[in-house]
Amino acid sequence: MAKKALITGITGQDGSYLAEFLLEKGYEVYGVIRRTSNSNLGRIEHLFSKIKLLNADLLDEHSLIKAIEASQPDEVYNLAAQSFVPTSWNQPVLTGEFTALGVTRVLEAVKLVRPQAKFYQASSSEMFGKVQAVPQTENTSFYPRSPYGVAKLYGHWITINYRESYDMFACSGILFNHESPRRGLQFITKKVTTGVACIKNGIKNVPLNENNEPLVDSEGKIHLGNLESKRDWGFALDYVEAMWLMLQQETPDDYVIATGETHTVRELVELSFKAAGITDWEKHIYIDPKFYRPAEVDLLIGDSSKAQKDLGWKPRTSFAQLVNLMVEADLVDTLKYDK
Repeated sequence: MAKKALITGITGQDGSYLAEFLLEKGYEVYGVIRRTSNSNLGRIEHLFSKIKLLNADLLDEHSLIKAIEASQPDEVYNLAAQSFVPTSWNQPVLTGEFTALGVTRVLEAVKLVRPQAKFYQASSSEMFGKVQAVPQTENTSFYPRSPYGVAKLYGHWITINYRESYDMFACSGILFNHESPRRGLQFITKKVTTGVACIKNGIKNVPLNENNEPLVDSEGKIHLGNLESKRDWGFALDYVEAMWLMLQQETPDDYVIATGETHTVRELVELSFKAAGITDWEKHIYIDPKFYRPAEVDLLIGDSSKAQKDLGWKPRTSFAQLVNLMVEADLVDTLKYDK
């Protein structure tokens, strides 16, 4: 009999890749969607005939209980969250409701209905924030520097608490930044690669950024913040494999998932313009102070040695390959806009 998996956040980048991955493994896949997210199904439209969608909400435990009763999952992947860091400064309470307390609601629903199910929580490198050691491992102290990071830390610790208090198979993947052509436009990687594609294709009717402003201004410039900000960026498809591997172990544990390399936003920009065949990238960038964070995180770079040893996992896609993938996809995708 095929295993069953329930994914919250199935409409997102990670959720869509995970759904595809599990289907290839022969799983019966269920996805949780909010009624207000029905217009955001683009990443999973090609899977409609293969998956089953259930209406539920991380703010409503009763709906989560109903979803677990309907799906009877062997594995539950909690990927849903308010996941954009800048938004967490503007909506800190809502971020806490979804990204922190939402984890408790899912865990409680699993405990009540399907306690034998294995549970995966999407933790984040943003929990390290003001880093206490470089690189960061599972034993590095946390020091979150945003409401999002604080909320993720609550979700991480409540997962450990349920594991130890109720003997549940519950584990967290402390995932560092992971990107793909499916990344949301508000994230820096997608903002850059889409902006570059618009410039290359001569697109004037460009998408809007998170401030409801054109992604590329009238002078053909992309507005960015701190170009020296560094991140450990990997490919989302590599990372969803790690999620699955965690739930295939005999005992639950927490793992850092990262490439072990760090790159600046400047490198991201340079590689993106190079992939599009544009050499004079500097004239297309405007440094805008409003895109600086109120509190910047320090050097985020993960050590995934434990995952490599215990799970046999390692990243397959280099940073340059990732950027090329994204730019190539955006060069095609942006052709749908008017010039």
